Amino acid sequence: MAAENFFEQYGQISKEGSEQLTRKLKSNTVRKGEQLLASGQICKEIFFVTKGCLRLYYISDGVEITVWFSFEDNSAIELSSFLSGNPTEYFLEAIEDSTYLSLHKSELSKLYASFPEMEGIMRSFWEDVILNLLQRFTALQKDTAEERYRNLLSQSNYLQRIPQKYLASYIGVTPTSLSRIKRNLK
Repeated sequence: MAAENFFEQYGQISKEGSEQLTRKLKSNTVRKGEQLLASGQICKEIFFVTKGCLRLYYISDGVEITVWFSFEDNSAIELSSFLSGNPTEYFLEAIEDSTYLSLHKSELSKLYASFPEMEGIMRSFWEDVILNLLQRFTALQKDTAEERYRNLLSQSNYLQRIPQKYLASYIGVTPTSLSRIKRNLK
């Protein structure tokens, strides 16, 4: 999915707007283990994964806590830093060799000014991001680790492509606990 199609799932974009968007997107590659964003930096770009997988995480007491994964045809962003302009506490890292398109915040602002429909599209996008984060937060608070793992079973990308230590962190358990959960479900 091209970034234009990604935006179009949130609203209609004019042909002119789509052409401008295409010109403003930058294509990049990143190797497994490389970071696109580090703690202390300001997130100034939205990333659109075209191939590979990115992981958003933070470090607490020396332990990496995975918050989100972005696969092909998905976006990756550290929303708080992007919107506020404040330094992030998060890291955005490739867990596979990846290619992505990026859109700088200043370029997005220019698109807003030239194509008012972009603001509505982005409002829908931000709402979707916030709803997904709230669902994830609720699941971490309400569901058991086993229930969170069962929810991952329907998402084959997670199970086939992500190392167990990241999956464990994502559902809020240690790798040993995840192994136990997997054994108990067999």
